[in-house]
Amino acid sequence: MSEIALQIENLHAWYGESHILHGISLAVPKGQVMTLLGRNGAGRTTTLRAIMGLTGARKGSIKVHGVESIHLPTHKIAHLGIGYCPEERGIFASLSTEENLRLPPLLKGGRATPMSEQQIYAMFPNLAERKHSQGTRLSGGEQQMLAVARILRVGADILLLDEISEGLAPVIVQALARMIRALKAEGFTVVMVEQNFRFAAPLADHFVVIEHGEVVESFPASELPTKQAKLDELLSV
Repeated sequence: MSEIALQIENLHAWYGESHILHGISLAVPKGQVMTLLGRNGAGRTTTLRAIMGLTGARKGSIKVHGVESIHLPTHKIAHLGIGYCPEERGIFASLSTEENLRLPPLLKGGRATPMSEQQIYAMFPNLAERKHSQGTRLSGGEQQMLAVARILRVGADILLLDEISEGLAPVIVQALARMIRALKAEGFTVVMVEQNFRFAAPLADHFVVIEHGEVVESFPASELPTKQAKLDELLSV
């Protein structure tokens, strides 16, 4: 059996008094891509945030490379080797591309060797061309590339990616798809929240559908053709 990079069991999470996640369980083998599907407000982004300790109270179990992290603060969770790329990207607008890449400290516990700037620029040629440009001068696609590149630079080997294709031109979406395939080939583990099913479907090894903070479907990519009608029903607005 493959090594499990990320295992979640009976995860509950709250924002203040609001109980958002109601017993999420999932397991992501090392080197695989899992896509979390669901309608807006279903609890997909909260699942990523709960993994990182960015919600309010949490209850259950979250193991990162076998290490229980449910009671750890966010910075210690990151040092287990997790990189989080939020939907809002979080680029420092006044810093250049190069400065954004160099700012975060390297993870002490990351299992992946931190990518060098040269490796990152080889993977993202657009960033190489804009290395001295301020964050405010980057296009939306370039900002998204930078947000992903920044977590590769620190040595994370489990990547949590939230809607990375949203609002981007098709050529940039294709570049992000190539990036995910390349990272998967290098043994990185990816958990994606993605609304763009055409982008996510060819990349995922496993799909999980979340509804009202619970897992309602979980199946490998090989079963996608037989699950398509059910997915259409679950994801329709």
